Amino acid sequence: MLSAELASAFARVALVNVQREFPRRLDQLVTRADTEWRPRSLHPAFYGSYDWHSAVHMHLLLVRLLRLHPTLENQVAPILSAHLAPEPLAKELAFFHSPGGTTFERPYGWAWLLELQAELIRIDRWHDALAPLACELATRFENYVRGSPYPVRAGTHGNTAFACLLALDYGRATRLELTKVIDEAARRWYLNDRDYPVAYEPSADDFLSGALVEAFLMKEVLPAAEFSAWLGRFLPGDLGPLAQPPKVADHADAKQSHLDGLCLSRAWCFIRLGKKFQGEAKRHLAAGLPHVVGGDYVGEHWLASFAALALSAEALKTP
Repeated sequence: MLSAELASAFARVALVNVQREFPRRLDQLVTRADTEWRPRSLHPAFYGSYDWHSAVHMHLLLVRLLRLHPTLENQVAPILSAHLAPEPLAKELAFFHSPGGTTFERPYGWAWLLELQAELIRIDRWHDALAPLACELATRFENYVRGSPYPVRAGTHGNTAFACLLALDYGRATRLELTKVIDEAARRWYLNDRDYPVAYEPSADDFLSGALVEAFLMKEVLPAAEFSAWLGRFLPGDLGPLAQPPKVADHADAKQSHLDGLCLSRAWCFIRLGKKFQGEAKRHLAAGLPHVVGGDYVGEHWLASFAALALSAEALKTP
């Protein structure tokens, strides 16, 4: 569980990140020589952290911490009130309507933004201001999923199963059509999958398990008996390398630190897949948690969000 001590440590990390403008990775499409690129001008709500999606999910982390530990109110609420206000969020929406914003952060950042809105709805704060941007990205997400004949199975940002998992929370909170679209797509993409080659995971850049996020998504969309039969066909009895935390040679390397995140995202999936996988969940948490706080910025700007997914999994209640 997400203890008060860990929650306080995660809050300190997140508060620093969401107000730290540089270093910053830029992913926008630049269409003219005079195109504005400065993060704080374009993204007055989500200018902090290393990139836009990390800023978004660090805000989600702060909101979830506040929901689970209301004693953090004085630390967390002032920053959330400043960033999740109508004016900065209107500028965020304006960027998405600009030439550089058409496919910006698709689908990973979109999904985190929708998960953030679902969490704001749970605590009934700040969601009115975020609603226009969330509605815009939800519409884009629906169109993207509906129009994709194939899923992205990579263990990185493009993975469609992971994005759908986050977006489902928003859909169930406020937009049933999105839930229906994701349900239909998951069945179209994954229902006939079987005999997943567990020896192919992980790749050196992975922070997601293609196998486990797919299994988690199918658990969310299939009835229990149908899911049990599907999982028996999809995953072998011996999970092989999926059951063991990956080796990380250099936690300060931006790509290798992805494997620390893989430990945490696997733990989240194992917890949500049920009691059968709790041993694997504990092993992965034990391997990933020591690198969440106090490590190099390449990991510290994002790992706490993934740790919170796992540690708050049992406490998460979808409205």
